[in-house]
Amino acid sequence: MAKDATKPAQKPQSGKAAAGKAPAGKAPGKKGAAAPQGAPAAQGRPKSTGQVPARLRLTYQSAVLPALMKERGYANPWQVPRLDKIVINMGVGEGRENAKVLDFATADLQSITGQKPIVTRAKKSIANFKLREGVPIGAKVTLRGARMYEFLDRLVNVALPRVRDFKGVPPKGFDGRGNYALGLREQVIFPEIVYDKVDKIRGMDINIVTTARTDEEAKALLTHLGMPFRE
Repeated sequence: MAKDATKPAQKPQSGKAAAGKAPAGKAPGKKGAAAPQGAPAAQGRPKSTGQVPARLRLTYQSAVLPALMKERGYANPWQVPRLDKIVINMGVGEGRENAKVLDFATADLQSITGQKPIVTRAKKSIANFKLREGVPIGAKVTLRGARMYEFLDRLVNVALPRVRDFKGVPPKGFDGRGNYALGLREQVIFPEIVYDKVDKIRGMDINIVTTARTDEEAKALLTHLGMPFRE
């Protein structure tokens, strides 16, 4: 028996109608991707430091990079050394006895860097220092990208000039592989630290890691970025 040929054919649904019938809580076009109701649409990964680019990064791209290429005869811009990361470490030996001391140190380091630090713990037990394995003994922050440039900018132009009787940073802090280490005795030289809320004066170690292969190249890079080396 033949089928009824007079039955009207179903019209294809329009794009708006088809999109309107998507299951609630699921984004159209993605299988099984559930989104909470009322949540804004995804705009990509948020920027960590806002919309304004780091001033020192712009200086590196516009002035430092061409100057180093001309000064040292680099043929390719990618041969020019650049900053890789900055690691700030604050040792807190009292943390093994009083956990609140470590909280103060972590808060200071977070105020200075704008990034939450991680707690470093002892890797092995040492009886002479009354140290047990796994005990918290410090805090550490690793900065990359825009926050790295912003921290170095504040360190060079704001914090170091506030050091008492400052005559420049020692030029012997290089490790032979293009990295520079600097020690600070006080955290209060940073303007983010409120002196009245400081429980104790603490120092920190700042390690600037670059892509330079030699100490000479690293020193030339840091000098162009404004690092005041002692003569």
